[in-house]
Amino acid sequence: MGSEGEGWHKRDLNYPQKDHSRRSVSNTWTIQKDTSVWTKFGPHASPPLPSLWPLPSSYDHGTSVVWIADDIVFSYAIANETITQASATELPTLSTAASYALVKAAIQRAQDRLSQDNFVPWKFHARNADFEPAANASRINIRNVTIQQQGIDSAAILKPLAGEVNERYTLSITTAGSVAITAVSSIGILRALETFTQLFYRHSSNAGVYCPGAPVNIIDAPKFSYRGFNMDVARNWYPPSFILHTIDVLAWNKFNLLHLHVTDAQSWPLDIPALPLLSQKGAYRTGLSYSRQQLAQIQEYGMYRGVQVFMEIDMPGHTSSIALAYPDLITGYNVLPDWSTYAAEPPSGSLKLNSSAVYAFLQTLWEDLLPRVEPYSAYFHTGGDEVNANVYKLDETVRSNASAVLKPLLQAFIDFNHGYVRAAGMTPMVWEEMLLQRNLTLGQDVVVQAWQSDDAVAQIVARGHKAIGGNNNYWVRLFLSLSPPS
Repeated sequence: MGSEGEGWHKRDLNYPQKDHSRRSVSNTWTIQKDTSVWTKFGPHASPPLPSLWPLPSSYDHGTSVVWIADDIVFSYAIANETITQASATELPTLSTAASYALVKAAIQRAQDRLSQDNFVPWKFHARNADFEPAANASRINIRNVTIQQQGIDSAAILKPLAGEVNERYTLSITTAGSVAITAVSSIGILRALETFTQLFYRHSSNAGVYCPGAPVNIIDAPKFSYRGFNMDVARNWYPPSFILHTIDVLAWNKFNLLHLHVTDAQSWPLDIPALPLLSQKGAYRTGLSYSRQQLAQIQEYGMYRGVQVFMEIDMPGHTSSIALAYPDLITGYNVLPDWSTYAAEPPSGSLKLNSSAVYAFLQTLWEDLLPRVEPYSAYFHTGGDEVNANVYKLDETVRSNASAVLKPLLQAFIDFNHGYVRAAGMTPMVWEEMLLQRNLTLGQDVVVQAWQSDDAVAQIVARGHKAIGGNNNYWVRLFLSLSPPS
């Protein structure tokens, strides 16, 4: 289910399986009535219901209709012990309490979507087609949904490393209206409930909500353990409400990570209370920055939906916005007209590499930011892409663009930053250049993100690191409406 994607500028929405036909499932089935078209999607016994997305690993369904009862009840059990509101106060472990909180919230979202969504599947059928069940016919109603979590979640359930949580689930709906969900983990249950809501449509007469495909049998598990979306909120500022809506969309599509590229040369829209001038002067304008409360809200919102939100502070390049607040920390700021000699894009400027003032700044930054994001994040990205060697000829602490001079300085720089990331209990990430171009020695825990080619992924893995593929040939533009979702 799902796929890895990196969504902005040059690092954008990526479908590593390269199966672009999966993007138009409903259109394919509507136009081509030959069920053989689905054989490439895996061991599916029948063509999928058009609203089912991403396609499960395995499924089959019939043609009977079942309806959602107005008084539907969801029951949840962990390792055969039913969890209710009353017993939740006596849960034996912190991870079990977290499981209950995650599943309780997911059940409420499922109930809200079933009762409030008004999706009538007109576009899945030919014009004037008679595709709906008779509103006044006798009904089989779903009154109970039984959810069984077969395992006890680990303590890392709220912020797992990719692949650390088993997201596999099964979902069945019988023609008699019985629904059963099983999963090893609470996150698997979240994925199952997303699938469950996709199986139902609103009747155009508003007579109720129905599934036209019973019996349904689904077995699903992710093909990729890291299914991420990279959102650039520095070059293009988005209000918190838009990011929350993006998290909803990611959860519907069973993504599990949101990578916020939160600072860049163009702006610094992140409030750092210990360094208040960064956003006061570095944001595009007053108010276009994320407060510590808003950042916590965004991360917590993602956590409840199985979408871990983590930060990237790109450095030492892509940092010229820092110069608006702390000009002495940046070399080669906004060189014109020859900016391209010193940077990949304007405005030019990089953190000085051999400056005690820069290291004091970084210490203050990390001591403020990392403890705030650690409760929600297993990862922290320190950037490292597109470092321009020429800019360090302008750096009075370096005065050279020679690799022999820059490499030990970059090594000390990244070791310093990753020491703080590890001390905060998180796993460092970097862009591919730090390993493949600068040839730095990275800790074995460091995850390396490729963006320039698929070949880079193979090179990263060959050098013993976990790799994230975010080929820059795959990307998506996000358009902000004047009235973002509430």
